[in-house]
Amino acid sequence: MDCRTFRLLILLLFAAAPVHAAPPCAQTIRDLRALLGDPSFPLRWRETTMDDGKPLVVSIFERDGALFLSFVKTDEGLLAEGASAICTRDGELEARFSPGTTTFGPAAHWGTRYLLEGGIDFTLTRVGAAQARIETMGWSATFAALRSD
Repeated sequence: MDCRTFRLLILLLFAAAPVHAAPPCAQTIRDLRALLGDPSFPLRWRETTMDDGKPLVVSIFERDGALFLSFVKTDEGLLAEGASAICTRDGELEARFSPGTTTFGPAAHWGTRYLLEGGIDFTLTRVGAAQARIETMGWSATFAALRSD
């Protein structure tokens, strides 16, 4: 087989390969709510399954034209916050801190810092109208919606 035929064969193989579209992602709160089909999607969630009496509060907000995700541990302060890519995949909401944007607070111990700096996906799955399960590798919790927006 000559070089020209080989190149044509390679091009045909790439053209025939399945193309996976990027998941739909939100750039604003309005985009996020439209993406989910829920104009009143809660932007704050309080942990209900903690065992230390200090629930984690997760917030989604906009800052400087980007969506941000914030984790605050009650009575301990900021765990982490940063610009986030927030997308839907297979009917679930996925969020990831954008590289280089994470700010850590006093509640973040070294293990948390290491995991979040390296990039980790969080999945939010709705459980009924006012609850959600937020999980990532090795951790999950149930949260109740806080209506403040």
